[in-house]
Amino acid sequence: MIIRSLELETVCGITSTLPENTLPEIAFAGKSNVGKSSLINGLMNRKSFARTSATPGKTQTINFYNINQELYLVDLPGYGYAKVSEQEKKKWGQMIERYLHQSKQLRAVFLLIDIRHAPSANDKMMYDWILSQGYHPIIIATKLDKLKRSQVQKQIKVVRQGLGLSKDSILIPFSAVTKQGRDEIWDLAEEICGLKESEEGEE
Repeated sequence: MIIRSLELETVCGITSTLPENTLPEIAFAGKSNVGKSSLINGLMNRKSFARTSATPGKTQTINFYNINQELYLVDLPGYGYAKVSEQEKKKWGQMIERYLHQSKQLRAVFLLIDIRHAPSANDKMMYDWILSQGYHPIIIATKLDKLKRSQVQKQIKVVRQGLGLSKDSILIPFSAVTKQGRDEIWDLAEEICGLKESEEGEE
């Protein structure tokens, strides 16, 4: 994917009305501090377009990034570690649920898991919940650069087993530092959104 134009088009808070988009949407979910903003910046070839923070739970809105007037990358609020009240967490959960239910353009949900650790109870719950909403989550195993090469396959197995993934489930290891996995994620997103043909046509 060659990024020709990029715009943070819509920011939805807890009480906001979701946009009536006409372009396909790809959503990114993951627990707080799993590297979601870093991933989105990596995909967009920008250092700090999506705000990154050492403070878990910084993304408290649903952010719609318009890429090339062709598709949206949708950044969902992080779950899990955020130091916020239970009431606030519940509101975020409802906001994500509303989005998954109401979006007419959502094509796929990518779920980010830290490759260094076995999936947490929150990760497993989110994975099962996305499945129950009718989507088959594509797993992105983040922070790949934090592992030695010899550890990678073992940790991929840990993530797969921890989530109970089937053999057909897609898992893409990703590093925001080396950008490994970036092209694979874009190829998949373009294929899912039906953009492959038009890209090839341009070439």
